[in-house]
Amino acid sequence: MIVKRLGPVAYDLTLEAMRAFTAARTDQTPDEVWLCEHPPVFTQGVAGRAAHVHDVGAVPVVRTDRGGQVTYHGPGQVVAYPLVDLRRLGIYVKEYVFRLEQALLKTLEAYGVSGHRVRGEPGVYVRPDAPFDHAVWQPAAGADPFEGLAKIAAIGVKVSRHRTYHGVALNVAMDLRPFERIDPCGHAGLRTIDLSTIGVCATWDEVASTLGAKLAAYLSP
Repeated sequence: MIVKRLGPVAYDLTLEAMRAFTAARTDQTPDEVWLCEHPPVFTQGVAGRAAHVHDVGAVPVVRTDRGGQVTYHGPGQVVAYPLVDLRRLGIYVKEYVFRLEQALLKTLEAYGVSGHRVRGEPGVYVRPDAPFDHAVWQPAAGADPFEGLAKIAAIGVKVSRHRTYHGVALNVAMDLRPFERIDPCGHAGLRTIDLSTIGVCATWDEVASTLGAKLAAYLSP
């Protein structure tokens, strides 16, 4: 696995580069992870609905070919794009998403934060009132599955001929207000959060290095 730190780069240029890499790769092409930071942009997945996008102001909205609904990318967020041959790795999409979540959970764990999954909702969540509590989180029966949680990392992927692009976005220290202009991942009122807000003092470079290493570990044969 080759981990590349691209740093600040435009979303549309990165999307074009991912598509070109995926189209040109062969069975011998090594897998890669690209670590990026994008200027402000809202992205709509293939299932994205206009009703989930509200007053976006001057921030562009880009329709893209990943799964999922609308999300936001901006400075202070680590975006990681794993470019992986799933057939060579011997796994299917469901297992791939599980491994992405595992890499995110282990990245949070490196900073003492307990991340949580929500059944049927890809991504990673934290308890804002107790982000360092390692107790197993379990929602009450019949309760809102997001009650008591805030989303700290989003996942949206595309698979073409068993090869992946797009990926994950982990909020480190960013302006979270743009998330209020959308229904994050299609859920009205879903709170989003970053590491800074819950008391983790870590730089973009530090978190990018940690996440890149975790993804390489979980996505290597």
